[in-house]
Amino acid sequence: MSLRRRIAGAAALAVAAVAITLAVVGYLSTRSALIGQVRTDLRERAANYLQPHAGGPPGGRQGPPGGGEAPGVPGPPELGGAGGYFQVVNPDGTIAYGGKLPVTKQVLELARTGSGGLFFGTHVQGTHEEVYAVWDAPDNHVVMVALPLTDADSVLHGLLLTYGLLIAGGIVLAAVLGLAISRSALRPIDRFVRNTERVTKELDRPERLEGTDAIELQRLADSFNQTLDALERSIESQRQLVADASHELRTPIAALRSNIQIFLDSDRLPEEDRRGLQESIIAELDELTQVVADVLELARGSAPTSRVEPIELDTFVREAVERTQRRAPDIRFALDLEPTVIVNNPERVGRALGNVVDNARKWSPPDGDVEISLHDRVLTVRDHGPGFNERDLPHVFDRFYRADDARRMPGSGLGLAIVKQAAQAFGGEAAAANAPDGGGVITIRFGSAPGGDRDRPAPQASAFASRD
Repeated sequence: MSLRRRIAGAAALAVAAVAITLAVVGYLSTRSALIGQVRTDLRERAANYLQPHAGGPPGGRQGPPGGGEAPGVPGPPELGGAGGYFQVVNPDGTIAYGGKLPVTKQVLELARTGSGGLFFGTHVQGTHEEVYAVWDAPDNHVVMVALPLTDADSVLHGLLLTYGLLIAGGIVLAAVLGLAISRSALRPIDRFVRNTERVTKELDRPERLEGTDAIELQRLADSFNQTLDALERSIESQRQLVADASHELRTPIAALRSNIQIFLDSDRLPEEDRRGLQESIIAELDELTQVVADVLELARGSAPTSRVEPIELDTFVREAVERTQRRAPDIRFALDLEPTVIVNNPERVGRALGNVVDNARKWSPPDGDVEISLHDRVLTVRDHGPGFNERDLPHVFDRFYRADDARRMPGSGLGLAIVKQAAQAFGGEAAAANAPDGGGVITIRFGSAPGGDRDRPAPQASAFASRD
């Protein structure tokens, strides 16, 4: 069932519930008023027969037992007449006067106890009657007075018809109005749906939704527009990544293909040339593997991964330095690390730390120094190389961006992009700057720790001078 029909149905049900409640209350109150008026009239009529009479029925003399009539005393009026009907019941349950009203168990109990009065309704000879039975103490019998409810029933039957028509008309009117209101209220949502469907079909140029007068729908439009903006940025970023990766992979693949073709005919080459060709192929394969791994890492985005756990960041930094030290034994690393625990993906953090340390190694002069410090979850890596060109600083962390001086060096321009992505995964950031006395400085701020840093002694600053 559509939302429009549900709204119309809900409106109809609400009106029906209100109308039925009002009808029931009106009917019961009217019935109570009519029956109350009849009972008041019955009490007045019974009071006349509870007084002693000089000659007449129940008040001063009784008819013969069994319902006969006393000589010279007129019989009771016709049952159902406007004047009412009267009947007298003896304490033993026999009828002394009248004879058409039923003597119920309640009337017999009243005659037995000899006190009180009661009302009840009954049908006698097809006529609906309201009966009042009361104990007459002076004459020691029960007086029963009855009046027809024909007029009251007629009024109540008319009310039932009127209320039924009102309820039916109200439900139909509520359903029609509910459809009209729902159509008007859901028109902006229908427009949103159409635009969303169009956006789904045409992701190249997603259109923005226009707002409405309704605050809630305006917020919905703003939220959807923000989603579209994020989607557009994500699509553009992925397209740029694919385009840049295609460009970067083209060169090593072409060189690798050329070398392999030459290697197929290497039987005619000298042994030294063949060995150099093999080393070149292996180097190009390594470079290609590194580029593919970097592209896959960046394709994951900066969103937190499913595998996250507390990480001893200072330990990871030491391991990254040790790996780099093996490749560059002439570089001196000075460490100033405090115990630090963060929550992140271990593989991602390890790769990012390796990249930033290796970047400092590449730009350091022979026998140069690299200073690394870690305090308050902020890692600072400084080399003593030429530093960053001022025009390159805004693009240091861009994907596949390589400065003019870096094009002669191996690499794909993805290392620092991976560093920034790892920092942003949990609300951190990365920045690049030049040191006042020369050299480049990379600063990485990682996200907050799960429960504070672990309480363990901090290592002293040291210089790695291992020679492998």
